[in-house]
Amino acid sequence: MTAREVHDRLDGGLAYTTVMTTLARLHTKGALSRELLGRAFVYRLAGDTNVVDAAVTARRMRKLLEAGADRNVALSRFVSELEPQDEAFLSDLLRTLDAERQGDGQP
Repeated sequence: MTAREVHDRLDGGLAYTTVMTTLARLHTKGALSRELLGRAFVYRLAGDTNVVDAAVTARRMRKLLEAGADRNVALSRFVSELEPQDEAFLSDLLRTLDAERQGDGQP
């Protein structure tokens, strides 16, 4: 939907600029994707609701890490409190990312 369509659906309950700003922020957070159609952006969910929820959760986690005093201690504590299956998944994910970076010639 375009910002105008969202605004119209809200029956004028919010200013048009508020709707535009909110949609742009949701796009920045990864909850919405957008595509330019003519002179307006068309917004849609970035994926199914599980994908959107995961993107928002990941962003929150990153912000908490950035706000903390000692990122390494926070990460160590987080990993130490994971369930074994989550720890194994994270370990596999890190190996996969490392292998992809090695293949791309990235450090």
